[in-house]
Amino acid sequence: MTLPLRVLVAKVGLDGHDRGVKVVARARRDAGMDVIYTGLHRTPEEVVAAAVQEDVDVVGVSILSGAHMTLIPRLAALLREADADAALVVGGVIPDEDIPALKAAGAADVVLQDAPPDEVVRRVRDAAPQRAR
Repeated sequence: MTLPLRVLVAKVGLDGHDRGVKVVARARRDAGMDVIYTGLHRTPEEVVAAAVQEDVDVVGVSILSGAHMTLIPRLAALLREADADAALVVGGVIPDEDIPALKAAGAADVVLQDAPPDEVVRRVRDAAPQRAR
């Protein structure tokens, strides 16, 4: 029996806009994923602690604040330190020129704000580690 993909969705830092992340969370649920939403204004430490506690396959971070070049490398480092077997997928308003640096820092994928929900679901599935449960 295959268990559903477990995805933690987070809004990190001072970003207070969550309408888009809620739409994406619903699309993931509709696609059969277990979704845990941590809410607004989380620290990287809080997100990683929740990811470990919930044993998620993917950590999805939505960023609209412009702080992605600080927050995503910190999140990726904390996930590595925690030995979490979860892919980090970043979405939101991110300049194209920042994508290679975010991937080099540890993001498995970067999904831009104009991606339709079904593409986001596909890319989250593609990023998830292939681990036996």
